[in-house]
Amino acid sequence: MRSLLFVPGDSEKKLAKGFACGADVLIVDLEDSVSLQNKAEARTIAAGFLAALEREPRTTLYIRVNDLSTGLTDDDLAALMPARPDGIMLPKSSGGQDVQQLAVKLRVYEAENGIDDGHTKILPIITETARGVFAAATYAGASERLAGLTWGAEDLSAAIGASTARGEDGRYTEVFRLARSTTILAASAAETAAIDTVFTDFRDMDALKAECLEAERDGFTGKMAIHPAQVPVINAAFTPSAEAIAHSAAIIEAFAAAGNPGVVGIGGKMVDRPHLRLAERLLARAKAAGVYPAKGPE
Repeated sequence: MRSLLFVPGDSEKKLAKGFACGADVLIVDLEDSVSLQNKAEARTIAAGFLAALEREPRTTLYIRVNDLSTGLTDDDLAALMPARPDGIMLPKSSGGQDVQQLAVKLRVYEAENGIDDGHTKILPIITETARGVFAAATYAGASERLAGLTWGAEDLSAAIGASTARGEDGRYTEVFRLARSTTILAASAAETAAIDTVFTDFRDMDALKAECLEAERDGFTGKMAIHPAQVPVINAAFTPSAEAIAHSAAIIEAFAAAGNPGVVGIGGKMVDRPHLRLAERLLARAKAAGVYPAKGPE
């Protein structure tokens, strides 16, 4: 999951455009981008669109439901689970117990709709409340459905009363950098993917690219998007380069050739097993992105 594009569930036009933009994951949104009075209509529109859609095999579909405290989650699931989504995005998650609660609901809806038990994954947004930030460690072992962890700044800003999430230099202020860092560490502890939050200025592609590269450097493996134009930039940033792939493959080959010792020498430098794990993770990402193994001429 490199790029995850939000598409409002109450607009057939935007849904159609979203499915044509090349994002790894389409997130049909029933929460923030849909007003309260339009929730029921959004469910109807999204369900009808998805029922008629001929999905490409590589298109992964998630539904962002309304959070568990709203009392709307079951209505969302009842309307959209017949579309057999690959996953559910859970906003304002307060900890691993929320994932477990949603997992119980999903098991029922899967049974009712003839979906294999455990098919539907869960991607929680874990920093939209202060309680959620402090509960980040509770996702480890919460559910086998966990597909990753992601974070959000806008709802957290409202929750804590911050006038802005970014300083004059455009970078997140310390509170929000803490939430960001917590997400990376929590994802590592849970042995799942860390997904970076949205970049809201969808016209500033240079700033988006810079933020993507910083996120990839720090351990995020993908980023959410709010506009189709952001998808190519995000995909490029989170696709391992040919040089990185070659270097990682060389590390793995060197360890295998040496009988998997604790350390090997490559290019005059000593490389230990943490580098091996990093190389294996990078090649796994490259394989998922379709760039490894490299395709030869037809």
